Amino acid sequence: MDTPSSPPPSPSVDKVNTRYLETLMGYNARRAALVIIGEFMAQMAVYDLRTVDFSVLSLITHNPGITSRQLCNTLGIQAPNLVSMITALEKRELIKRLPHPSDRRAMGLHLTETGEQLMRQAEKTATKLEQKATSRLTATERKTLLGLLKKIYKPVE
Repeated sequence: MDTPSSPPPSPSVDKVNTRYLETLMGYNARRAALVIIGEFMAQMAVYDLRTVDFSVLSLITHNPGITSRQLCNTLGIQAPNLVSMITALEKRELIKRLPHPSDRRAMGLHLTETGEQLMRQAEKTATKLEQKATSRLTATERKTLLGLLKKIYKPVE
């Protein structure tokens, strides 16, 4: 009488092979972004800023009078999502809306004095964080990497 044989042992993995994934641009970009964004979110929590809040405020910082439409187009944000974000930033007295000089229908967005102070500190923090996160790169490698990443997502001008 035959006894049923036990199934062969299932394979196990001692070291995970990521060779194929590491050939993919998206995988590598995402892994690098996760390292930086995780630390970025932790550091921006001090300022009560999410990543998108920081991006919006940074664009307003460097483009006083920017319109909501321009913010949406630049960041790829849907207008309804931006409206609530702008309202929240206004309630925190970080930004103010002023009439646009050439388009009566539009409002330009500007930082308040409080917003300027917050963004000076937040941008310093972001710069230090990025330098630390890319510390294994030389200045030339950092510049090259930024240029290459921009070639992927920015349209040719």
